[in-house]
Amino acid sequence: MMPDTVLQAGAAGTLIAATLFILAVITAYKSIVIVRAYEKRAYTRFGKYQGLLEPGPNFVLPFVTKTYTFDMRTQTLDVPRQEAITRDNSPVTADAVVYIKVMDAKKAFLEVDNYKRAVSNLAQTTLRAVLGDMELDDTLNKRQEINAKIRTELDEPTDEWGIRVESVEVREVNPSKDVQQAMEKQTSAERRRRAMILEAQGERRSAIEEAQGEKQSNIIRAQGEKQSQILEAQGDSVSTVLRAKAADSMGERAVIDKGMETLEGIGQGESNTFVLPQELTSLVSRYGRHLQGSDLKENGHELESLEFDDETREMLGLDDIEEILGELEDKDEIVDLEQMEEEAEAVKAGETGADIKDPDEIID
Repeated sequence: MMPDTVLQAGAAGTLIAATLFILAVITAYKSIVIVRAYEKRAYTRFGKYQGLLEPGPNFVLPFVTKTYTFDMRTQTLDVPRQEAITRDNSPVTADAVVYIKVMDAKKAFLEVDNYKRAVSNLAQTTLRAVLGDMELDDTLNKRQEINAKIRTELDEPTDEWGIRVESVEVREVNPSKDVQQAMEKQTSAERRRRAMILEAQGERRSAIEEAQGEKQSNIIRAQGEKQSQILEAQGDSVSTVLRAKAADSMGERAVIDKGMETLEGIGQGESNTFVLPQELTSLVSRYGRHLQGSDLKENGHELESLEFDDETREMLGLDDIEEILGELEDKDEIVDLEQMEEEAEAVKAGETGADIKDPDEIID
């Protein structure tokens, strides 16, 4: 029987040793608390608050110490969608995001139960209150003002909890469907009104521009017509002067041509005595100066005439005149016009006894 007893005693001792080892490991594990860098832990012993455990390994009494973890980083809380009635009795829905940070872990542990849920519930009620104090248009347009009001309302109670509200952002504010439809109709009507105004202004501007363009065109057209009339009048004046000069020249030319024809007939006759009217020689001289472009000097003396070109000489018949005068010189029968005029006057006066010579006898 002795061997069996020894075996049983050895097995019991081994079991106790194993139990003690396991108990020692568990005790050591419970005695060491490792806190991460971004955390703080509040711990209690027998239910009494003892303090905060800093980041790193911390030794506590096992089995009688309990710890509570607090994340010291900025945390994000989603505020669920809330329904509210604005001051002008328009229903709206809105949701938001709240950014918080634990500044005092002791207060967050002792002053509030579950600070995250507390901040979220407070943000919801504050959001509804802020929207209820505003007009519908303000809730849609003044987003920054809503954020600032919510944050101000959250600051005071959360400070007592050791929580700081860093920022509040309202994500969406939506009116009811009926209000949205009414707003869409209003927006559409406003856009149509603006379009009509812009169209009317465009037509008015176009009419003004067209009228100004027409006015400018009329002014330019009138100026052009005026200038044309002036030029036409000047042209008529110059044309009239030229026609008058041409008529004067043609009259003299007709007399000269007629005289030339007469001289030619006289030259072909049998008579040896010729009478050259003084007017004919004057016209020929003046017409020749006109064709040659001669002018008078400033003191009134005549300038020497230029030589006639072949065309002018042929037109005036100067070659025929020179030929006739050449025949007269060959015959030495140049008429004394003054003597013939005296005898004509004597005949008119009745002096029948006057010594009237035959024209053929009057030789210079």
